[in-house]
Amino acid sequence: MTTGTGWRTTFSETMAGDGGTRPCELRLDVDVPGLLHPLADVEAGLRGRVRIPGLADDPAATGTLHIAPVARRRIRYRLGFTALDGRRLHLDGWKSVSFRHLLRSMTTLPATVTDESGAVVTEVVVRFDLRRALGPMLRSARLTRAGDRDDLAPRWDGSPGRLEVWYTTLTDPATGTGFWVHHELVAPAGGGAPHLHGWATAFPQDGPPVFARFGPHDWTEPAAGHVLGTPAATVTPHRLTGSAGTLSWDLAGDGEAGTLFTFPRWAWRTGVLPGAQVVPQPSARFTGEIRVGDRTLRVDRAPGATAHIYGHGNARRWAWLHADLGGGDVAEVVAAVSTRPGLRRLPPLPFVRLRVDGRDWPAGDPLLAALRLRADLALPTWRVHGRIGDHRLTIEVTQPPEHTVAVDYADPDGSPAVCRNTERADALVLVERRSGGRWRTVREWRLDGTAHAEVGDRA
Repeated sequence: MTTGTGWRTTFSETMAGDGGTRPCELRLDVDVPGLLHPLADVEAGLRGRVRIPGLADDPAATGTLHIAPVARRRIRYRLGFTALDGRRLHLDGWKSVSFRHLLRSMTTLPATVTDESGAVVTEVVVRFDLRRALGPMLRSARLTRAGDRDDLAPRWDGSPGRLEVWYTTLTDPATGTGFWVHHELVAPAGGGAPHLHGWATAFPQDGPPVFARFGPHDWTEPAAGHVLGTPAATVTPHRLTGSAGTLSWDLAGDGEAGTLFTFPRWAWRTGVLPGAQVVPQPSARFTGEIRVGDRTLRVDRAPGATAHIYGHGNARRWAWLHADLGGGDVAEVVAAVSTRPGLRRLPPLPFVRLRVDGRDWPAGDPLLAALRLRADLALPTWRVHGRIGDHRLTIEVTQPPEHTVAVDYADPDGSPAVCRNTERADALVLVERRSGGRWRTVREWRLDGTAHAEVGDRA
C-alpha cells in the first residue's frame, strides 16, 4: 500500500554484474505512485537501459517493478527490450528479501531473459554496488505532485478555434547538434475537422539546419499511455518517435523534476488567458537515435526539455528561451504580445522562471514578476531585463542567422505566422542583488551554442 495519492516518488538505480552466463548492466528510472515507504506493496513503472554485450543495448526498455519487501519479501523486476538483432526480449527477476542476510538479498538480482516464445535466451545476475551506486540513487530521488505529470496530457475539449502544441528541444553533448521536434493540434475556428501536424529540425555544428514537416493527420484520441499519436509521430511521457522527410528519431527521455510553470499555475489550470505555456519536463535527459539523411546520431543523456502550450493561437509577437544551466538548473522565458484588442498595443510581457537548486525563482505569481520586467525583441539579439525586489535580472540571447530556421504556419482562424528558431543560440543569464549601494552578481551563466530560442510574429 502507499499513502499520499497526490504524490509520486521517483529515483534512478544502476546495477551491473558478470554473474550468470554473461555480463549485464541495468540503468533504470523508477516511478512509484504515492509516497514510498518500507511497508509498501506497490507496482511502479520502470524505464531505462538494458545492456548485455553481444545481445542487447536498448536505452528505451520499459517495464514494471513490484516493490513488497515486507509484505511479500520480494522485489520483482520485469522489463521488455529490443535485442541487437531486432528481437523483442523480456527480463524477469526478483530480489528475495531475507532479514538474516538483508544487505546481500536487497542488492542481488538474479534474472532470466526470454524471447517472445518464452524460450530462455540467457541468465544474468546483477548487483547494486552500495559504495558506488547508493549516493547517485539518493541524489536522484524526487517527490513530485502526481498532477504535474498530467500537464503533458492533451487539454483540448472539442472547442473550435484552439491550438495545442507540444515541443521538445535538446542538445547532443558529444557533437553540439541541436534538435527540435514540434507537434501541433489545430482545431479550426470555423468548426472543421481537427488535425495534427508538425515538423522537426536538426541543427548540426558543421552545416545549415535540416528541416522537414509531417502531417497533417486527422486527430484521434491517443492510446492509453500516449500523449498523442499519428502515422508520422508519437509522444508518450517517456518516449518520442517519428519521421519527417530525411529526418527520423527514437528518443527515450527521463527526468521527473516536476512542472516548471512559466505562466501562473492558475492560468494553465483555468485557461482564462488567451494562451499559456508550461514545461512538464524542464530538465530531461534524452537517449536514443536521430537520423539525418544517411547519418545516424546516437545521443546519450542529451539535456533538453518538453513544453506544452494551449490557447487560441499564436501571439502577435513573441520570443522564447530554454536554457539548460547545468546540474538540473534551467531558465525558461516566454515574452509575448497578445492579439486581443486593447492588448496588442502593449509592449511584450516577459514571463520568466528559473529553477536553481530545486527552487523556482522569482517566487510567487509569475504574472506579478512579468509586470516588473521589459523585453526588447529583435534579431539576432533580444533581451529581457528588469528588477524584482532587491534583485536585478538580465537575460540576453543571440540567435546566429546561419543556425536559425524560419517556419511559416497558420492559426486556427487561418491567420499566418512565422517563427525563427534555433537550438544553437548563445545566452547570458545574470542575476544581481543590491548590497551596500552596489549591484553584486549572485549567479551568472553563459551558454555558447547550447541555448534553445525563438522569435516569432504575424507574417
